[in-house]
Amino acid sequence: MMSSTAILRKAPLSLRTSLREFLALTKPRVVALIVFCAVIGMFLARPDLPPLLLVLAGTVGIALVAGAAAAINCLVEQKIDAVMARTRARPLPRGQVTSQQTLVFASVVGGFGLWLLYEMVNPLTMWLTLATFVGYAIIYTLVLKPNTPQNIVIGGASGAMPPILGWAAVTGTVSHDALILFLIIFAWTPPHFWALALYRREEYAKAGLPMLPVTHGEAFTRLHVLLYTLILTAVTLLPVATGMSGWIYLLAAVVLDVIFLVYAWRIWRNYSDALARSAFRYSILYLSLLFAALLLDHYLPFPLV
Repeated sequence: MMSSTAILRKAPLSLRTSLREFLALTKPRVVALIVFCAVIGMFLARPDLPPLLLVLAGTVGIALVAGAAAAINCLVEQKIDAVMARTRARPLPRGQVTSQQTLVFASVVGGFGLWLLYEMVNPLTMWLTLATFVGYAIIYTLVLKPNTPQNIVIGGASGAMPPILGWAAVTGTVSHDALILFLIIFAWTPPHFWALALYRREEYAKAGLPMLPVTHGEAFTRLHVLLYTLILTAVTLLPVATGMSGWIYLLAAVVLDVIFLVYAWRIWRNYSDALARSAFRYSILYLSLLFAALLLDHYLPFPLV
């Protein structure tokens, strides 16, 4: 029989393992990018520094609700995740957590996040964040993803919401500049995910998901990666056209866009899975650097005129 000392020694490891599994349900790397874009929205919304307490409350609240949405996504897609190499190591397919535990976890975490946003930030941010949760966890996950190859395009609206949430958190409103930030992420989403779908096409086909390379073929998808990257390039110039940003952002956007366009052109003309994988990874760095340039330009302005 195991002694009480041995049990006590074993408990912390079990607890750490459980916490690690529940944390994995929230897709931390995805949430980190979501929170980063939301925080950039907070700082861009004001000419001065926003109140620290408001930033902290907004950041934590948005992160908690985003993590809850990711957990619901894992819950709904656990059978799909089990047949895909990219996702089969997630906690639900491995049986490390149960569906009931996941549902309770997502409800508690998401509910607390919404309460925090309502009480410590403002009701508008809470309602917008709730709408984003519904858009991703329910409309995208349950309706769009399994039924249409345009799932990424339509569902990208939910993924593009973080800067609007951040903007609303510190201003209580949504301005046209916030909508421009939304459009940048909205246009970025298709080439980002279709690059992934191209080199994971066999897995998506096996899982029965109607991703664009599965339903319309590689050539069609490769062309659309290029076309949407061209659209993205045009959209990223809107902050300059409206006077929201100046030279620092313009130079950064041009360099980042040229690199992305080179990737998209090569995917169209000389495709390989390794190239698509590299383009997918670059797209994450691209968005992070683009929003960082927006922030730097905001506090070190060099206007065009």
